[in-house]
Amino acid sequence: MGAGHSHGGMTDRPRASERTSVILAIIVGVVVFITLLGAAMTWPENDNFRGTLPTIDPGARWLSAEVVEVQGLDAFTGIIRGEEERGAVQMISTGDPSLDINPGDRVRLMELESGEIVFVDFERDSPLLFLFIVYVVLVISVAWWRGVGALLGLALAFGIVIFYTVPALFDGANPLVTGLVTGSGALFMLLYIAHGPNARTTTAYLGTLAGLAVTAVLAWWAVRESKLVGLWSEEGIHLEFWYRDVSLTGLVLCGVILAGLGVLNDVTVTQASAVWELRSARPDISRLELFSRGMRIGRDHIASTVYTIAFAYVGAALPTIMFVSLYDASVGSTLTSADIAEEIVRTLVGSIGLVLAVPLTTLIGAIVVSENAIKVVEKAPAQDVGAP
Repeated sequence: MGAGHSHGGMTDRPRASERTSVILAIIVGVVVFITLLGAAMTWPENDNFRGTLPTIDPGARWLSAEVVEVQGLDAFTGIIRGEEERGAVQMISTGDPSLDINPGDRVRLMELESGEIVFVDFERDSPLLFLFIVYVVLVISVAWWRGVGALLGLALAFGIVIFYTVPALFDGANPLVTGLVTGSGALFMLLYIAHGPNARTTTAYLGTLAGLAVTAVLAWWAVRESKLVGLWSEEGIHLEFWYRDVSLTGLVLCGVILAGLGVLNDVTVTQASAVWELRSARPDISRLELFSRGMRIGRDHIASTVYTIAFAYVGAALPTIMFVSLYDASVGSTLTSADIAEEIVRTLVGSIGLVLAVPLTTLIGAIVVSENAIKVVEKAPAQDVGAP
């Protein structure tokens, strides 16, 4: 036998052409410009709403303590943090049997001007901090730098909500514009920091924006036609009483727009990745076939995510559902009551936006990652040596 050698080829990951990349950059630039313009139009003139509601009565003060002895449903003793020299101090609880107060519990108290010390709530700093640390460690250890980017993007996105969305709504800004600006800005931070500035990320960004736009239009119509005024919740009643300039209907609208943003983002990122991987595995298939194969994956994703959204809202609204079910009313009346109808509108609108975002993202991806998006790199010749 004689010596021989074989040649092979390998493919890089699919990349958009320079022309396509320039077009995508221009589109994203226009979107960012419109987002900044919308933010400038709705930017709050002031945030004087912060701290305007007193949390305690004049002459009262907050205390933290560790429970020493429980003396019944309405009384217990505890050691006040920072005032240990006082010893065990008598404290009053609400007498609610559902409050499972035990020795060793850390509680939050209010000392009234009369000297009475009243139970307010449990302290939850330690368990919440523990869960947060576990979450951060797991995200970083599993996803590495992508996880770090996702956490940083999430922090910046919440910063947009806290420092722009909430003050803008208090200032009477248009809730539709505010919701769209918040969604566009938050998505930009989340996607590009977590996944990097590339054509695949831009595909997911544009697909998510398309779904967000559909969600916003449907939310605007559904909230108006369903007469959702946001007064059924305790928070809505308080806002209506203290801040007459705040539109509770607008809050419902903005909330519906933002509610499904995370799930929508998850679907579009996964769908864009699926299109890229399909192109990498089959560089020869046409755009039409790429779209068709991508949609096979997308249909499964839609089917699973739709009931994910539904059960997420059912879990959040379970106490409301149970309370409303106590009334002697028909199923139809119960489902169309203000408190339940808001959750139904939020679920349906978010699901419709999600369903439409899948084919839109797949289509954008199939166009962006064209047939010539694969660069073939020849392997170095490998020589097979056989025995003479």
